[in-house]
Amino acid sequence: MCSKVNVLFSNKENMLKFAPLLTPQTYFIKPIMANSKLNLKYCVYLPIVLIITIFLWAVPTSFFGIDALTVVQQRVIALFVFAALMWIFEIIPNWSTSLLVIVISLLTVSNKGIGLFCDPQYGSLVPYARIMSSMADPVVMLFLGGFVLAIMAEKYGLDVTLARALLKLFGTKPEIVLLGFLLMISVFSMFMSNTATAAMMLALLTPVLSKLPADDKGKVGLALSIPVAANLGGIGTPIGTPPNATAKGALEQAGIDISFGEWCVHMIPYVIIMILLAWIILRLFFPFKTKKLVLEIPQSNKKKDWKLYVVWVTFVGTILLWATEQITHINSNIVALIPLGVFTATGLFGKEEIKEINWNVLWLVAGGFCLGYCLQDTGLAKVLIQAIPFGSMKVWVVLVVAGLVCYLLSNFISNSATAALLIPILIVVASGMADPAAANNAQFLAMGGTQAMIVFIAVCASIAMLFPISTPPNAIASATGMVETRDMTKVGLIIGFIGFILGYFWLTKLFPFS
Repeated sequence: MCSKVNVLFSNKENMLKFAPLLTPQTYFIKPIMANSKLNLKYCVYLPIVLIITIFLWAVPTSFFGIDALTVVQQRVIALFVFAALMWIFEIIPNWSTSLLVIVISLLTVSNKGIGLFCDPQYGSLVPYARIMSSMADPVVMLFLGGFVLAIMAEKYGLDVTLARALLKLFGTKPEIVLLGFLLMISVFSMFMSNTATAAMMLALLTPVLSKLPADDKGKVGLALSIPVAANLGGIGTPIGTPPNATAKGALEQAGIDISFGEWCVHMIPYVIIMILLAWIILRLFFPFKTKKLVLEIPQSNKKKDWKLYVVWVTFVGTILLWATEQITHINSNIVALIPLGVFTATGLFGKEEIKEINWNVLWLVAGGFCLGYCLQDTGLAKVLIQAIPFGSMKVWVVLVVAGLVCYLLSNFISNSATAALLIPILIVVASGMADPAAANNAQFLAMGGTQAMIVFIAVCASIAMLFPISTPPNAIASATGMVETRDMTKVGLIIGFIGFILGYFWLTKLFPFS
């Protein structure tokens, strides 16, 4: 659970970067805690995970009480449990678990795996190319394009230039400046990693925070605006956060395509409402004493040459193509590769920039897609639909329970891992309810259908922000020493509750996807 915090301070460069903001406990307590957690993970959690996985793998298929369950499908169930426990306990990095899932799937449930295991007599096998394609799924490419844009925007100062221009609009009144920060951070988080956005905004805010009086509660509100807006803002676009990409990919696997523009049209208004509510909450809990707040953001010192103009034109052009997909008919996943093609062809994006891509997120998302492929191609999804009466369940109960499970898990483990685990399962549930013969089919369709269920889960993953360990932006805000955990939990609980209720009604009643 601490890995999301530790990753920020795992090397000397990051330690030095954040040193002025860290408390002494960060230096002296962390190594001791890290060693104890390592012992707990490898000596307790790992044996438990392996015992449970091997048990589920080895018992007779009749143990599960599901008629027509094949041996291959049983292995997929064991693989799901293995992935879930590894992601929950974070025994190894989450992306490593995803890679393990892909490798184990190739060896044990594919048509080109180990001969002893991969015999058709044990059930339908997954084409090996299908499993391997999870690492190059179109949605993975969409996310890759988003990373490339974010890297180039930071390298050539587009982020700072936009920040200066946007914040000028909000004057010097502290309450309005707070609103400006919330809106600006949320916009950046729609196209950049929320961690990168939070780190950049902290750098801009640090001089401002240092000038505020020690007894001014407003500085706590400003510090909390970073994680709140970064977490909420990512909901607005398919590339804003990994759970969105997992949701979009799973829907595409189910034959449902939500375009980039369609996602934005439905979810950006939700983000705006949540940001305004967050602004009111932060103002109520942390009122400003200061009457005037002057922001001094240094101007970008990047040289204005052809390279800068290429980045600007490509950045704006890509976003416009994403927004006009229904007019141009160019798929958003294809558009995402345009920046990579332009920047590599012009020499702006080379081997050093490639190292900056957040490959671990891409691999984590790929692991979720792999689980989805295994569910569908082995026939396990159909078997579960027939065995479990999804068609007779109350739709609202399934949505609320699934949303709560996602929200609670995401507060303690990676929201990307939570989405990768739950969304493939809920696609199966949605398929059962989408069956015209299902008793709850009419109710399910009236409440937004499969799109509402899956996008709602992605939303629940993003609104989980109770603790410093819940998200990297939360950890960054906590590292300033200005935000106490109880304040973060109080704000996170209220925003999470409102976001959950609003998200449910927004996607099922107020503005469902067509």
